[in-house]
Amino acid sequence: MFTGIVEELGEVVAVEDLPDAARVTIAGPLVTGDAKHGDSIAVNGVCLTVVEVVDGAFTADVMRETLVRSSLAKVARGDRVNLERAAAVGQRLGGHIVQGHVDGTGAVLSRDKAEHWEVVHFALPAHLARYVVEKGSITVDGVSLTVVSVDADRFSVSLIPTTLELTTLGRREPGDLVNLEVDVIAKYVERLARPHLAAEEAR
Repeated sequence: MFTGIVEELGEVVAVEDLPDAARVTIAGPLVTGDAKHGDSIAVNGVCLTVVEVVDGAFTADVMRETLVRSSLAKVARGDRVNLERAAAVGQRLGGHIVQGHVDGTGAVLSRDKAEHWEVVHFALPAHLARYVVEKGSITVDGVSLTVVSVDADRFSVSLIPTTLELTTLGRREPGDLVNLEVDVIAKYVERLARPHLAAEEAR
């Protein structure tokens, strides 16, 4: 589990294409400081398992399911990525409950810049729209954010200077793809309520 509070901007140093998979190596001195084989590190919001740690960089395998659902299929050497280690029991939950299981991708639509903050608008896939609510939480490229507004096919968030400086969201341009993870609680509520709602409609 993660909290959506990015710890470090890492750099992709190698990408190896494999049959129906990929192996990536990412430099991140902070997150690798105590990392070991089998640990979980979120890369742009995608939970990856550490295979090897060498000289401040870690290597992880990315399976086909992850490549299909996330933007990691397009990651290349030199790209900057958001990194977060798995949450430790007892630490403060600064963001919200984030699984690192990306639900889909959305494109940056536009950016509205102000002096001290910026509003960024993203496309919202139709199958995720029902889980996104105004003032609710959403994870974008691994960053826990509050939804400012939402329509059927788009949503917006406000970014403070710290987020703009310390995460990839400060560098994303219109057309760039970002990873989206909706609030897992909403998905569970829907799953549990569906049989009861169907029963009511059948009456």
